[in-house]
Amino acid sequence: MTIRVPRRSTIALAAAGALASTGTAYLGARNLLVGQATQARTVIPRAWEVPPRADGVYTRGGEPAQRWLRGVPFDLHLMMFGDSTATGYGCTSAEEVPGVLVARGLAEQTGTRIRLSTKAIVGATSKGVLSQVDAMFVTGPPPDVAVIMSGANDITALNGVGPSAHRLNLAVRKLHSRGGVVVVGTCPDLGVISAIPQPLRSLAHARGSQLARAQAGAVRAAGGIPVPLAQLLDADFRAKPEQMFSADGFHPAAAAYALAAQHLLVALLDALGEKIGAPTLPPPPPPDAAALDRDQIRRGIMSRLWHVPPLPGHQPGPRPPVGSD
Repeated sequence: MTIRVPRRSTIALAAAGALASTGTAYLGARNLLVGQATQARTVIPRAWEVPPRADGVYTRGGEPAQRWLRGVPFDLHLMMFGDSTATGYGCTSAEEVPGVLVARGLAEQTGTRIRLSTKAIVGATSKGVLSQVDAMFVTGPPPDVAVIMSGANDITALNGVGPSAHRLNLAVRKLHSRGGVVVVGTCPDLGVISAIPQPLRSLAHARGSQLARAQAGAVRAAGGIPVPLAQLLDADFRAKPEQMFSADGFHPAAAAYALAAQHLLVALLDALGEKIGAPTLPPPPPPDAAALDRDQIRRGIMSRLWHVPPLPGHQPGPRPPVGSD
């Protein structure tokens, strides 16, 4: 969840018009929200640190990744596009990064060699995601599998919902048209960020929900698979904020990335089922997230053609289906 407020008018000015219909009320609402956005800007840290990088080739068995060089064999090429959530910003080691978790999960479940390449950039909006995809086509062949995580920066940058969803549609369409399986984690919920004051937080939540719905439709229309991360993870963020947020209080922590990666992995395995066949060995245990309640970790991990194993002694609970708005 890339929580950065680069301008004090990012959410406030757009929200003020929705709150007020008269001149006096508009000015009051505008001043309130601009003040809250300014306050949020002073306490929300900028993302300066370089996220852990662990690109390479992953194989079944949990061995360290092999650095990819020309001639190193692999079966599937996985690329990560998007913003700081796709880079794993907030993680303290490469093994916590969502791209690594997805790559390892694919390798364990399918027995194939997975090459991971991270194209995501901290702070990227939908414009940046489209640029990442375009640049990838210039520098090399497209991936077999692509994961996109994007949305929050379009909210804080005050990008329109329609244009943002359209740009995502173009990015997915370009990848899908070249034979790639594309899974998209849609806009997270900025409403779980307690440092954003009310009513600005509620407006950010509403705007993010609107964008997530538009993204889901755009992704499906382009042949991709949307995964509603806000719906799937909100309960965990609200119940365990000290464990779900990283040290800066705004980006996800390892436990949150582990949950997100499991949901993305389920969607990928489902989509890849017809291409790569069934796994021949038992699947691995889920990522270590002992800080969270075990039933919360397992909750929502559903599969269609594939099965992500349950944690010992616990049963899953209901969650929104993958691909829903």
